[in-house]
Amino acid sequence: MRKWIPTLLVIIAVVATLVVYPRLPEQVPTHWNLQGEVDDWSSRLWGSWTIPLVMAFMLLAFRAFPLIDPRRENYAKFAGAYEGMLLLILLFMLALHLSLLATMLGRPMSVMRLMPVGVGLLLIGIGVLLPKAHANWFIGIRTPWTLSNDRVWERTHRVGGRVMIATGILIAASAFLAPLWTHRIMAAAIAAMAIIVVAYSYFAWRQEVGPQKGG
Repeated sequence: MRKWIPTLLVIIAVVATLVVYPRLPEQVPTHWNLQGEVDDWSSRLWGSWTIPLVMAFMLLAFRAFPLIDPRRENYAKFAGAYEGMLLLILLFMLALHLSLLATMLGRPMSVMRLMPVGVGLLLIGIGVLLPKAHANWFIGIRTPWTLSNDRVWERTHRVGGRVMIATGILIAASAFLAPLWTHRIMAAAIAAMAIIVVAYSYFAWRQEVGPQKGG
């Protein structure tokens, strides 16, 4: 995968903001309630530049992780998946940013419908790539048990990828329900996903290490 593409996505976000910034009102919407109504506002400076700045930070962080990770040698083993995860995250953030800019300009965008679809697709994409990740200290399912045993890491990421894909499908499908139910399903699904993968990592560790070594 071409490593310049994530940088291009950040540049697109910055250029889009520069183009529309003079046309933005002084106060822009930044939060919506469960009925899809705006319930919080901020200055156009903060509202329009937050996501591009976060995107730039994510890009720099992903470039720094392989340099400072004690297990840096493992990054070469899943370089394609690593770049893919970064690309998916930045694509999601760019799509969200462009949607918000359109809303700030007064063009109707159903944020409550778009958000679960975007989150769902992001989880599905990362779920596909997750099993390819090798043990490291920054990316993936990092529990005490996955970080202490490479076999536990492999098993947890294989199962975790499937759980994440299922969660993403459920969240994306919830976009067609009433906003209140969409919110509840998203929160419950993400919480359940986290509990399942953490619990499974401990279960796999107990199997791999054995009851005597595992205490």
